[in-house]
Amino acid sequence: MNNKILIKLIVPDLDDSFDIFIPVNELVWKIKKLIVKTISDITNIESNENNYYILINKSNTRIYQNNEIIINTDIRNGSEIILICQN
Repeated sequence: MNNKILIKLIVPDLDDSFDIFIPVNELVWKIKKLIVKTISDITNIESNENNYYILINKSNTRIYQNNEIIINTDIRNGSEIILICQN
């Protein structure tokens, strides 16, 4: 699968982590939207659309900008990414 990568998503607010595939051709903001929707569906916890979410690389603490394409970042198979909710 050259068009998707497997990451470990860490969600401190839920004290949980998930292994998920994400497409490499998408923008970070679209990936965040998909991730939040998926986590909301899995956990049955309502997500507030007014919340702002950020993705951070656990190994180097890089914060990913919304307009970056995943393939142009340092996110690769096995990357550990933290999802933080900013109210």
